[in-house]
Amino acid sequence: MLKQRIITALVLVALFLGALFLLPIQSFTVATVVVILLGGWEWANLSNLNRALRFVFLAALGVALIGVAQYVFAMDFANPDTSRAQEVLAVACGWWALAFLWVQSYPASAMLWGNRWVRGLIGLVVLVPAWLSMVILRGQDHGAWLVLFVVAVVVAADVGAYFVGRRFGKHKLAREVSPGKSWEGFFGGLAACLILAIVVSIALSLPMKNSLLFTFGILVTAVASVIGDLVESMFKRHRGIKDSSRILPGHGGILDRLDSLSAALPVFTMAALASELPKYL
Repeated sequence: MLKQRIITALVLVALFLGALFLLPIQSFTVATVVVILLGGWEWANLSNLNRALRFVFLAALGVALIGVAQYVFAMDFANPDTSRAQEVLAVACGWWALAFLWVQSYPASAMLWGNRWVRGLIGLVVLVPAWLSMVILRGQDHGAWLVLFVVAVVVAADVGAYFVGRRFGKHKLAREVSPGKSWEGFFGGLAACLILAIVVSIALSLPMKNSLLFTFGILVTAVASVIGDLVESMFKRHRGIKDSSRILPGHGGILDRLDSLSAALPVFTMAALASELPKYL
């Protein structure tokens, strides 16, 4: 099992880095659409839709992606309308704030989102802004490094939470959803991301105002990444499954790898645009 996980991880990293740094923006956009549609198939399963309805959900997801692409990019993916992009991302950020309240009140909160159609609608709010964020970041100057930095924030939050939680964890973060996570680990992850934000701010010589906005954005991004992980765990627990699928040997499904990123990407993109980070790269 460990060997299988390592091989799959190496293949995924190679494919991700290759697409991120080698593909032009149009090709990268198409590649990410494919990944989002695969994730959409898994989300339809989390929503307890039967096979026929899963295709209906994929069609709705495809229409939503095309609609957002036209609204924000007018199909020119290198030149987004940032004001329109921020409108879409604001909806996504609001959703993740609400989702955290649902996680904290689970299983009682299931009465609000347990219906399969509601879960399907939530899938659109999760997947479409995540795709939009990745394409916007990738289209910026040095955009591949911006996307990679979001991954670094998620990893820092995860690693910091793991080691601090393992050593000091006593108070459960969301007992009914993910018993292994603790508040101590949560703050350990935030501390790791704070260090990362300070180092990057100094390295890029960001002005104080931009540095504060950027650092705040990184911390909120870290919080969002935890929420993203918890939300998928909540939906899987409600559905009664361990993994979103078995498409990735040893790693479960696409959503199992994108859960934290799906929340982190919209938040980071909002922060990056607000702090004008791309122009300092």
